[in-house]
Amino acid sequence: MKPLTPTETTMPHTGPHPDLPIRALRALLLGLPLLLLAGCASMISGEMSKGLSQAIVNQDDPQTVRDGAPAFLLLVDGMIEGSPGDEDLLMAGARLNAAYAAMFVDDATRALRMTDKARGYALHALCEYAPDTCGIATRSHEALLPQLEDLDEVEPLFTAASAWLLWIQQRSGDWAAVADLPKVEAMLDRVLAIDEDYEQGQAHYYLGILRSLRPPSLGGDPERGRAHFERAIELSHGHNLAAKVAYARYYARLIYEQKLHDRLLNEVIAADPHVPGLTLSNVLAQREARELLASSADYFME
Repeated sequence: MKPLTPTETTMPHTGPHPDLPIRALRALLLGLPLLLLAGCASMISGEMSKGLSQAIVNQDDPQTVRDGAPAFLLLVDGMIEGSPGDEDLLMAGARLNAAYAAMFVDDATRALRMTDKARGYALHALCEYAPDTCGIATRSHEALLPQLEDLDEVEPLFTAASAWLLWIQQRSGDWAAVADLPKVEAMLDRVLAIDEDYEQGQAHYYLGILRSLRPPSLGGDPERGRAHFERAIELSHGHNLAAKVAYARYYARLIYEQKLHDRLLNEVIAADPHVPGLTLSNVLAQREARELLASSADYFME
């Protein structure tokens, strides 16, 4: 059996919380384009906003999105400047900044700036919806749990958790940032309690990765991760190809199961990526699936 390596499935277990591989949390945010469909009704006009958002998530050419999305992003930032307390605008700004940074930004300084803005917008929106959550970034995990019990607004909660995950990913060498992971996990668990079907089970997808990053000997819970992946796939009717790729990368590789690994990736490659609301993330997932499948023989060799 191939030994686990820190860059793929294990992480150092010193300090308060384990470090996170960059690719792992990039995968977490692969599904963020889905979020652009929701919460943008106050932008420009409802129909125009909806059309722009759908054009992004249904685009099968990532380069087109890379080139064209900044104009939309600047538009939303400008509208937030004019209405800084508008919850819908804040969530739209969080989603756009987070999605663009996750998929297209390679410059570290720029990514830090954009993810800081995304998390700031998202936590501000959550605070507007639920004033008891104001300042949660500086509270302990234990102090946050009772406040989550009273939350029933899934959209701002999920948006905040997603943006916060990317913020952590960009600071994965900073133990203070990584120490926020239990808060984000608790937020995602609360999303499931409110509505596990939200965004076709995206909270299951994110939790599947988080809980499959480490083997049980290092405090991980891959079997819970497997259950999350399978539920995310079920809730999306098999259309969320990113969930299958993550299932292969973080669960099948962790437990050294090549048959499952290769089956999932071949299913992704053979699938039609053109699914409303999922096309862009599916195209990116197929690209990653081909890379993983090409390395399968070397990874699983005895």
